Amino acid sequence: MHTNLRLLTLLICISAATWLMRAASSAPVAPAPAPAVSGEDNDENKNLSPTSLKFSDPAKPGRLRLHIMWGDVTVTGTDAPEVTIVSNVKNKAVAEKRSDGLRRLDSEITYTATEKDNVITIDLAGDSSSPAANGATLAITIPRSTSIVVENSLGGDVVVRNLVGDAEIRSVNGEVSLDKISGSALVETMNGEIHATFDKVSEGKPLSFTSMNGEIDVHIPADTKANVRLRTQNGSVLTDFDEKALVTKTEAARGRFSKHAHLAPRAPGQPSDETDWHNEVRDAVREAARAGIEAAREAMDAAREATEAAREGLAEAHGAPIPPIPPLPPSLPSPSGGKIVSGTLNGGGPEIQIATMNGTITLRKTQP
Repeated sequence: MHTNLRLLTLLICISAATWLMRAASSAPVAPAPAPAVSGEDNDENKNLSPTSLKFSDPAKPGRLRLHIMWGDVTVTGTDAPEVTIVSNVKNKAVAEKRSDGLRRLDSEITYTATEKDNVITIDLAGDSSSPAANGATLAITIPRSTSIVVENSLGGDVVVRNLVGDAEIRSVNGEVSLDKISGSALVETMNGEIHATFDKVSEGKPLSFTSMNGEIDVHIPADTKANVRLRTQNGSVLTDFDEKALVTKTEAARGRFSKHAHLAPRAPGQPSDETDWHNEVRDAVREAARAGIEAAREAMDAAREATEAAREGLAEAHGAPIPPIPPLPPSLPSPSGGKIVSGTLNGGGPEIQIATMNGTITLRKTQP
């Protein structure tokens, strides 16, 4: 009984923090079309030129790191060799040219894009007191084999399509959608649904999905061989795989989530930085496994800090310094308690771990 009360209190706190953060960041701002950005020069911003970058060694799979404060992101894999960025905010490296001859002294929401050692890093930030009001968007096309890391500090939707490389996505508020993916995936969000469709689940390519509040819907090919572990605190676990293909057992969860996720070992000739990145993903999965309710409280504290920063920013919008944006919360914990459905699909294979505290989990077949 006491455990249920503590969980209920935890959920109320998370929901309240999220509502306050959204309300504080958006209430005083008049509605505006999504393409609009801060500043007086919106007509020019609608026709911003795309930015293109090439990997220093295009013969090897590259890596994309994306750090954003608040905004919607779409990443699409293509056959093109370069990375192209289309955004409704400006590239900081591009000098602003105004028809009236004036130049802007204060900063605004901008992004930077750099390449080094086959890694392209994109940062989107600015001094606006209400980043969400700017409707910042980034549409990025990359070679299909690129591995990506997306960190969204406050919120926004993340969409990834047509990717063969590995994907690591961490967000606080917003929906995460993966479509036509065939690499490994680690997805964590505090408040938001996760939808993922895989063309292929390869040996040595584990999948891990965690949401504190939101349903998780994963589609995989019917012939996938996998070990599955599905956990929810408040919700159902559903599937369209038949009993012969997906053999499971259900048990009450008393401890923490499994610690058995392993990523692919380094292939011959693979650069060490790629190995380091795989280790980062592996360690993130293990950290999520080790975390429990205490880590959830830490995540809640970070959400409260984000809320306070947004509120102070609105109060001091006219000339006062903007408080620093809090860092991304630690890896989200897999829920303690609830129920666990575990078993094998088509005899077993790579691990698929899915956990949510509040929401339904659905594991289903990818439609041809």
